Amino acid sequence: MEDSPQRVIVTGASSGIGRELARQLAARGARVALGARREQELMEVAKECDELGGEALAILTDVSAQNQCKALIEQAVQAWGGIDMLINNAGISMHARFEDISDLGIYERIMRVNYLGAVACTHYALPYLKASRGRIVVISSLAGKTGVPTRTGYSASKHALHGFFDALRVELSGSGVSITIICPGYVATGIRRYIVGPDGRPENRSYQNETRFASVASCAGTILQSAERRKREVVMTATGKAGQFVKLFFPGLIDRIAQKKVRLRTQQGRTLSGEAGQ
Repeated sequence: MEDSPQRVIVTGASSGIGRELARQLAARGARVALGARREQELMEVAKECDELGGEALAILTDVSAQNQCKALIEQAVQAWGGIDMLINNAGISMHARFEDISDLGIYERIMRVNYLGAVACTHYALPYLKASRGRIVVISSLAGKTGVPTRTGYSASKHALHGFFDALRVELSGSGVSITIICPGYVATGIRRYIVGPDGRPENRSYQNETRFASVASCAGTILQSAERRKREVVMTATGKAGQFVKLFFPGLIDRIAQKKVRLRTQQGRTLSGEAGQ
Protein backbone atom coordinates (compact mmCIF):
# COMPACT_ATOMS: atom_id res chain seq x y z
CA MET A 1 0.00 0.00 0.00
CA GLU A 2 1.21 3.51 -0.75
CA ASP A 3 1.38 4.57 2.88
CA SER A 4 2.84 1.29 4.09
CA PRO A 5 5.45 1.93 6.81
CA GLN A 6 9.04 1.73 5.65
CA ARG A 7 11.00 2.10 8.91
CA VAL A 8 9.80 -0.50 11.39
CA ILE A 9 10.99 -1.74 14.79
CA VAL A 10 10.00 -5.27 15.83
CA THR A 11 10.74 -6.58 19.31
CA GLY A 12 10.92 -10.30 19.96
CA ALA A 13 12.09 -10.64 16.36
CA SER A 14 14.25 -13.76 16.66
CA SER A 15 11.42 -16.31 16.50
CA GLY A 16 7.70 -16.94 16.10
CA ILE A 17 5.40 -14.10 15.15
CA GLY A 18 8.14 -11.48 15.41
CA ARG A 19 10.38 -13.33 12.98
CA GLU A 20 7.59 -13.75 10.46
CA LEU A 21 6.54 -10.12 10.77
CA ALA A 22 10.11 -9.09 9.97
CA ARG A 23 10.23 -11.41 6.96
CA GLN A 24 6.94 -10.14 5.53
CA LEU A 25 7.94 -6.52 6.07
CA ALA A 26 11.29 -7.13 4.38
CA ALA A 27 9.54 -8.73 1.41
CA ARG A 28 7.72 -5.39 1.01
CA GLY A 29 11.01 -3.54 0.95
CA ALA A 30 10.85 -2.19 4.49
CA ARG A 31 13.79 -1.27 6.67
CA VAL A 32 13.40 -3.37 9.78
CA ALA A 33 15.14 -2.98 13.15
CA LEU A 34 15.14 -6.37 14.84
CA GLY A 35 15.26 -6.44 18.63
CA ALA A 36 15.74 -9.72 20.52
CA ARG A 37 17.99 -11.45 23.07
CA ARG A 38 19.23 -14.50 21.13
CA GLU A 39 22.12 -13.32 18.94
CA GLN A 40 22.45 -16.29 16.58
CA GLU A 41 18.74 -16.43 15.77
CA LEU A 42 18.65 -12.64 15.42
CA MET A 43 21.44 -12.66 12.86
CA GLU A 44 19.69 -15.41 10.92
CA VAL A 45 16.51 -13.32 10.71
CA ALA A 46 18.51 -10.27 9.61
CA LYS A 47 20.09 -12.31 6.82
CA GLU A 48 16.68 -13.58 5.71
CA CYS A 49 15.31 -10.03 5.64
CA ASP A 50 18.22 -8.81 3.50
CA GLU A 51 17.72 -11.71 1.08
CA LEU A 52 14.01 -10.91 0.82
CA GLY A 53 14.74 -7.39 -0.39
CA GLY A 54 14.52 -5.43 2.83
CA GLU A 55 17.16 -3.75 4.94
CA ALA A 56 17.69 -5.29 8.37
CA LEU A 57 19.34 -3.85 11.45
CA ALA A 58 19.95 -6.48 14.16
CA ILE A 59 20.13 -5.01 17.67
CA LEU A 60 20.60 -7.27 20.69
CA THR A 61 17.81 -6.18 23.04
CA ASP A 62 16.38 -7.42 26.30
CA VAL A 63 13.18 -5.40 26.63
CA SER A 64 13.09 -6.02 30.38
CA ALA A 65 16.00 -3.55 30.60
CA GLN A 66 14.85 0.04 30.05
CA ASN A 67 18.26 1.24 28.83
CA GLN A 68 18.26 -1.45 26.13
CA CYS A 69 14.82 -0.35 24.96
CA LYS A 70 16.16 3.17 24.65
CA ALA A 71 19.21 1.95 22.74
CA LEU A 72 17.02 -0.02 20.32
CA ILE A 73 15.03 3.07 19.39
CA GLU A 74 18.07 5.36 19.22
CA GLN A 75 20.03 3.03 16.94
CA ALA A 76 17.09 2.68 14.54
CA VAL A 77 16.60 6.44 14.42
CA GLN A 78 20.32 7.02 13.93
CA ALA A 79 20.33 4.60 11.00
CA TRP A 80 17.16 5.79 9.28
CA GLY A 81 16.33 9.22 10.62
CA GLY A 82 12.95 8.22 12.02
CA ILE A 83 10.39 5.48 12.70
CA ASP A 84 7.12 4.74 10.96
CA MET A 85 5.95 1.79 13.02
CA LEU A 86 6.77 0.13 16.35
CA ILE A 87 5.63 -3.46 16.85
CA ASN A 88 5.69 -4.44 20.53
CA ASN A 89 5.85 -8.21 20.15
CA ALA A 90 8.35 -9.50 22.73
CA GLY A 91 6.80 -11.72 25.38
CA ILE A 92 7.10 -14.74 27.63
CA SER A 93 4.45 -16.97 29.18
CA MET A 94 3.99 -19.38 32.07
CA HIS A 95 2.17 -22.56 33.01
CA ALA A 96 1.56 -23.15 36.71
CA ARG A 97 -1.20 -22.94 39.26
CA PHE A 98 -0.66 -19.96 41.54
CA GLU A 99 -0.55 -22.13 44.66
CA ASP A 100 2.28 -24.17 43.14
CA ILE A 101 4.54 -21.20 42.40
CA SER A 102 7.84 -21.47 44.25
CA ASP A 103 9.43 -18.35 42.76
CA LEU A 104 7.28 -15.21 42.82
CA GLY A 105 9.95 -13.52 40.74
CA ILE A 106 8.15 -15.07 37.75
CA TYR A 107 5.51 -12.36 38.05
CA GLU A 108 7.98 -9.50 38.06
CA ARG A 109 9.88 -11.01 35.13
CA ILE A 110 6.74 -11.45 33.03
CA MET A 111 5.58 -7.91 33.75
CA ARG A 112 8.98 -6.47 32.85
CA VAL A 113 9.05 -8.27 29.50
CA ASN A 114 5.41 -8.29 28.42
CA TYR A 115 4.25 -4.96 29.82
CA LEU A 116 7.04 -2.65 30.94
CA GLY A 117 9.16 -3.49 27.89
CA ALA A 118 6.35 -2.32 25.62
CA VAL A 119 5.87 0.80 27.74
CA ALA A 120 9.57 1.70 27.57
CA CYS A 121 9.91 1.08 23.82
CA THR A 122 6.79 3.14 23.18
CA HIS A 123 8.00 5.99 25.39
CA TYR A 124 11.31 6.35 23.57
CA ALA A 125 9.77 5.87 20.11
CA LEU A 126 6.82 8.22 20.59
CA PRO A 127 8.44 11.53 19.53
CA TYR A 128 9.53 9.96 16.24
CA LEU A 129 6.18 8.27 15.68
CA LYS A 130 4.41 11.59 16.22
CA ALA A 131 6.72 13.18 13.67
CA SER A 132 5.86 10.52 11.07
CA ARG A 133 2.21 10.14 12.14
CA GLY A 134 3.09 6.51 12.57
CA ARG A 135 1.66 3.33 14.00
CA ILE A 136 2.04 1.44 17.28
CA VAL A 137 1.16 -2.24 17.16
CA VAL A 138 0.76 -4.26 20.34
CA ILE A 139 0.74 -8.06 20.22
CA SER A 140 -1.48 -9.00 23.12
CA SER A 141 -3.56 -12.15 23.59
CA LEU A 142 -7.06 -13.34 24.34
CA ALA A 143 -5.63 -13.66 27.86
CA GLY A 144 -5.64 -9.87 27.88
CA LYS A 145 -9.42 -9.98 27.57
CA THR A 146 -10.22 -12.95 29.80
CA GLY A 147 -8.06 -14.38 32.58
CA VAL A 148 -6.60 -17.80 31.82
CA PRO A 149 -6.05 -20.23 34.72
CA THR A 150 -2.47 -21.53 35.14
CA ARG A 151 -1.33 -18.35 33.38
CA THR A 152 -2.12 -15.77 36.02
CA GLY A 153 1.03 -13.70 35.52
CA TYR A 154 0.72 -13.80 31.74
CA SER A 155 -2.94 -12.78 31.89
CA ALA A 156 -2.11 -9.92 34.25
CA SER A 157 0.59 -8.60 31.93
CA LYS A 158 -1.69 -8.69 28.90
CA HIS A 159 -4.53 -7.00 30.80
CA ALA A 160 -2.02 -4.29 31.72
CA LEU A 161 -1.16 -3.81 28.05
CA HIS A 162 -4.81 -3.23 27.19
CA GLY A 163 -5.31 -0.73 30.00
CA PHE A 164 -2.16 1.22 29.18
CA PHE A 165 -2.60 1.41 25.42
CA ASP A 166 -6.34 2.14 25.58
CA ALA A 167 -5.51 5.11 27.81
CA LEU A 168 -2.59 6.20 25.63
CA ARG A 169 -4.79 6.06 22.52
CA VAL A 170 -7.00 8.76 24.03
CA GLU A 171 -3.99 10.88 24.97
CA LEU A 172 -2.74 10.66 21.39
CA SER A 173 -6.04 11.65 19.82
CA GLY A 174 -5.35 14.12 17.02
CA SER A 175 -1.62 13.34 16.90
CA GLY A 176 -1.86 11.10 13.85
CA VAL A 177 -0.42 8.14 15.76
CA SER A 178 -2.60 5.03 15.73
CA ILE A 179 -2.56 2.14 18.22
CA THR A 180 -3.61 -1.33 17.11
CA ILE A 181 -3.95 -4.06 19.74
CA ILE A 182 -3.84 -7.59 18.35
CA CYS A 183 -5.33 -10.59 20.17
CA PRO A 184 -4.27 -13.73 18.30
CA GLY A 185 -5.70 -17.14 19.03
CA TYR A 186 -3.46 -20.20 19.11
CA VAL A 187 -0.62 -19.80 16.61
CA ALA A 188 1.90 -22.51 15.68
CA THR A 189 5.00 -20.59 16.68
CA GLY A 190 6.75 -23.46 18.46
CA ILE A 191 7.62 -21.06 21.26
CA ARG A 192 5.45 -22.75 23.86
CA ARG A 193 8.30 -25.07 24.76
CA TYR A 194 9.90 -22.04 26.42
CA ILE A 195 7.01 -21.43 28.82
CA VAL A 196 8.26 -21.14 32.39
CA GLY A 197 7.01 -23.43 35.14
CA PRO A 198 6.39 -22.89 38.86
CA ASP A 199 10.11 -22.60 39.64
CA GLY A 200 10.65 -19.92 36.98
CA ARG A 201 12.60 -22.18 34.65
CA PRO A 202 11.61 -23.06 31.06
CA GLU A 203 9.81 -26.39 30.95
CA ASN A 204 11.11 -27.20 27.46
CA ARG A 205 7.86 -28.76 26.30
CA SER A 206 4.56 -27.73 24.79
CA TYR A 207 1.32 -28.45 26.58
CA GLN A 208 -0.65 -28.59 23.36
CA ASN A 209 -0.55 -30.19 19.96
CA GLU A 210 0.07 -27.25 17.63
CA THR A 211 -0.81 -29.00 14.38
CA ARG A 212 -4.30 -27.47 14.40
CA PHE A 213 -3.17 -23.95 15.24
CA ALA A 214 -3.17 -21.04 12.81
CA SER A 215 0.01 -20.63 10.79
CA VAL A 216 2.46 -17.94 11.82
CA ALA A 217 2.42 -16.62 8.25
CA SER A 218 -1.34 -16.01 8.22
CA CYS A 219 -1.18 -14.44 11.69
CA ALA A 220 1.58 -12.03 10.67
CA GLY A 221 -0.27 -11.14 7.49
CA THR A 222 -3.39 -10.24 9.44
CA ILE A 223 -1.37 -8.15 11.88
CA LEU A 224 0.26 -6.09 9.13
CA GLN A 225 -3.01 -5.61 7.29
CA SER A 226 -4.68 -4.44 10.50
CA ALA A 227 -1.84 -2.02 11.20
CA GLU A 228 -2.04 -0.57 7.69
CA ARG A 229 -5.75 0.03 8.18
CA ARG A 230 -5.06 1.52 11.62
CA LYS A 231 -7.60 -0.71 13.30
CA ARG A 232 -8.20 -0.15 16.99
CA GLU A 233 -8.30 -3.76 18.20
CA VAL A 234 -8.35 -7.11 16.41
CA VAL A 235 -9.55 -10.37 17.97
CA MET A 236 -8.35 -12.85 15.40
CA THR A 237 -10.56 -15.89 15.99
CA ALA A 238 -14.29 -16.46 15.83
CA THR A 239 -14.08 -18.31 19.15
CA GLY A 240 -12.39 -15.32 20.74
CA LYS A 241 -15.02 -12.93 19.44
CA ALA A 242 -17.83 -15.17 20.66
CA GLY A 243 -16.11 -15.49 24.02
CA GLN A 244 -16.20 -11.73 24.55
CA PHE A 245 -19.95 -11.71 23.98
CA VAL A 246 -20.52 -14.68 26.28
CA LYS A 247 -18.33 -13.16 28.99
CA LEU A 248 -20.40 -9.98 28.96
CA PHE A 249 -23.68 -11.77 29.66
CA PHE A 250 -22.66 -15.17 31.08
CA PRO A 251 -19.34 -14.76 32.91
CA GLY A 252 -19.84 -17.96 34.92
CA LEU A 253 -20.02 -19.96 31.70
CA ILE A 254 -16.65 -18.62 30.60
CA ASP A 255 -15.17 -19.77 33.93
CA ARG A 256 -16.50 -23.29 33.41
CA ILE A 257 -15.20 -23.41 29.83
CA ALA A 258 -11.77 -22.27 31.03
CA GLN A 259 -11.71 -24.92 33.76
CA LYS A 260 -12.53 -27.61 31.22
CA LYS A 261 -9.82 -26.44 28.85
CA VAL A 262 -7.23 -26.49 31.62
CA ARG A 263 -8.09 -30.12 32.42
CA LEU A 264 -7.84 -31.08 28.73
CA ARG A 265 -4.60 -29.15 28.31
CA THR A 266 -3.07 -30.94 31.29
CA GLN A 267 -4.07 -34.31 29.87
CA GLN A 268 -2.66 -33.40 26.45
CA GLY A 269 0.54 -32.18 28.05
CA ARG A 270 1.02 -35.51 29.78
CA THR A 271 0.38 -37.35 26.51
CA LEU A 272 2.77 -35.14 24.50
CA SER A 273 5.39 -35.43 27.22
CA GLY A 274 5.06 -39.20 27.15
CA GLU A 275 5.34 -39.30 23.36
CA ALA A 276 8.48 -37.14 23.49
CA GLY A 277 10.09 -39.56 25.90
CA GLN A 278 9.48 -42.63 23.74
